[in-house]
Amino acid sequence: MSYDRYVAICNPLRYTSIMTSEYCVILVFICWLFGFTLTCSSVITTSKLIFCGPNIIDHFICDILPLIELACSNIFNVQIQIYLLSFLNVFIPTTIIVISYTNIVLAVVKIPSSTGRQKAFSTCSSHLIVVSIFYWTIFSVYIFPTGLSSNTNKVLSLLYTMFTPVINPFIYSLRNKDIMKALKLFFLRGNKMIDFD
Repeated sequence: MSYDRYVAICNPLRYTSIMTSEYCVILVFICWLFGFTLTCSSVITTSKLIFCGPNIIDHFICDILPLIELACSNIFNVQIQIYLLSFLNVFIPTTIIVISYTNIVLAVVKIPSSTGRQKAFSTCSSHLIVVSIFYWTIFSVYIFPTGLSSNTNKVLSLLYTMFTPVINPFIYSLRNKDIMKALKLFFLRGNKMIDFD
């Protein structure tokens, strides 16, 4: 998404030639492959642990960190692997996003009209808000987990697993004028139906 915004703002005349359907499929495939590979390696390593105690995880979801705490065997290697893979999983996308948005800001600052700058920034702001919430909570849970209480870890996990996907449709669709018009019409009709006069 950040690369898409970067191309749209920094190279608007070349957007359709750069962001072709084939290129988007390649980008999605790379992301899926990267995520699948990291997840599989964690699952394989975790499956080799010995679990002999209670089988109740103190968490909302079956997250890997609370899961490995239930293991009776040595979890040091798994913790190192989780830390390194989490670092890669968070660092690479964050780097791409930061570089893209740095280039976007540099390009937007050069736009002579304030209306043009405002439109360009508003295009990117919704994505940047969602990405910031998502990645900062993941940073807190997986990259710098020390010092977090169990309840704080649960709340942060809830933010990146539930809150971000729930607000995505609202943030991206409420900027669409047709959807805003349809919502206004829906609520106006709803008020007329409720009116008992």
